[in-house]
Amino acid sequence: MTFHARDEFPVPDDTTRVARHVYRKGNKYMTIRDNLGLWYRDSRYAELFTSMRGRLALSPALLNMVLIIQFIEGLTDRQVAEEVRGRIDLKYLLGMRLEDPGFEYTILSEHRARLLADDLVAQLFVDMLDHFKTHGLLTAHGKQRTDSTHVLAAVRSLNRLERVGETMRAVLNVLTELAPQWLLKQIEPDWGDRYGPRFEQYRLPKKEREREQLAVEIGADGYHLLSAIFSDTAPGYLRTVELVETMRRLWIQQYYLEEDKVHWRTDKDSPPPGERIQSPYDQDARNRTKRDVNWTGYTVHLTETCDDEGPNLIVDVQTTDASVVDSEMTPVIHQSLADKDLSPSEHYLDTGYIEAEHIVTARNEYGIDLVGPVMPDTSRQARQGLGFDQSCFFIDWEAKQARCPEGQLSERWQERKNKAGKDVVHIGFPPLQCHICGRRPDCTNAEVGGRSLVILAQPEYSILQERRQRQKTEEFKERYHRRAGVEGTISQGTRSLELRNARYIGLAKTHFQHVLTVLGMDVARVAVYLEGELKAKTRQSRFQLLVSAA
Repeated sequence: MTFHARDEFPVPDDTTRVARHVYRKGNKYMTIRDNLGLWYRDSRYAELFTSMRGRLALSPALLNMVLIIQFIEGLTDRQVAEEVRGRIDLKYLLGMRLEDPGFEYTILSEHRARLLADDLVAQLFVDMLDHFKTHGLLTAHGKQRTDSTHVLAAVRSLNRLERVGETMRAVLNVLTELAPQWLLKQIEPDWGDRYGPRFEQYRLPKKEREREQLAVEIGADGYHLLSAIFSDTAPGYLRTVELVETMRRLWIQQYYLEEDKVHWRTDKDSPPPGERIQSPYDQDARNRTKRDVNWTGYTVHLTETCDDEGPNLIVDVQTTDASVVDSEMTPVIHQSLADKDLSPSEHYLDTGYIEAEHIVTARNEYGIDLVGPVMPDTSRQARQGLGFDQSCFFIDWEAKQARCPEGQLSERWQERKNKAGKDVVHIGFPPLQCHICGRRPDCTNAEVGGRSLVILAQPEYSILQERRQRQKTEEFKERYHRRAGVEGTISQGTRSLELRNARYIGLAKTHFQHVLTVLGMDVARVAVYLEGELKAKTRQSRFQLLVSAA
């Protein structure tokens, strides 16, 4: 399969004739080709159009399509190369002659690496979405919904002891390749036995005291090696090795020196779990617990259209390390959608994505109405449904004063930023008046002093109170039902396309995997839509139908 640079890929007559005969009832790849053509152009990827190690150049536009096919079908590089070589429908899609011998499967790995190196992953997604917009399959200012799911890193989970041991072992293996003679002068006699085999739980001591002693010994060995690497007599290039830097950071997280003695940190004086390096083999992976799920790896956020008409297409995908919470991604997603000229008019999200400032910013900067439940008031009064919560106080923003339900005015109003950097207002009421108030038990449990409030700045506070009231209505609940469909998209990605399992190492490559997964999902959905299959409600089993009818 060799090509000259071109932007048009007509289907050869022999391929068309045979494909029409074989696939009389239609085929999703032929449907896509007949209705949409190909959306990638060699001119958009000119920097990739070069031969590798003496090979004839391959078309980057067609290789991009092959990557999508690979993820639709769930194939390895070798398998998709064989499928392209032997399947008539794929040759029809790619505009290949029937006798075309295809390509060497190793070119796909090289092509992915070059797409990453040239920062062209986002362009793959944008080119497809632009093509769909041109054909009327996508429009801005519609309805969209977003959800996330966890992604397991492509490395085994390590406890703290395994982590430091494997890091030491990995660094020694790398240094053996780079500077074997220098390394032999630095190691201790027992290092061969200690760092030769993999560190696995069954090999480690069972008693806690012995495990701590081993951890300290590994720490001392690591400090000894790092000291040698950063000495003036060591080859300078050793200090630039990525694993050496990983080891240095990990030793700071797991150990500390006191009077030249190595100490193994406890969980209390270690960095938060979200900041800790979890594996020397994937330095981007992080650990997180969300509700009843604990995982090491990443989080992927998918945003799809959900209008009544047209196919539901995924228009944005974001991948983060697991420590990033959903609420941090809301403005990122909105900016990404705006950059693609695909901002919705309504965006359906769950509570984890919505903060008061997001509602205000989305409306003012992007013209987006965020639809979803906001966090409830967690004060004692609100939780118990007794007494006076924040909503019971009247706030006079112009006068910078608050009035309690009993008519008492506040005496203190201070505007400042909280620890998260958000603008808040501290309000205090007169201690004497609060002390003699007959409704004091309904207002505060404090034995002394007056009632105090800490509220968000005016735009955020007002919208938060309004949304808390609105989400109690039946109208809101009925409207919010639209978000539920995104669960099916997550299910499709995880069950059919291994969305929750990273194929590759590192955040950049994992995000690339998610982009290709989404491209495959969108192509499959467009094919179904073009074939005339209508959207259907969630299927129910025969037993469910029987019970519901009874």
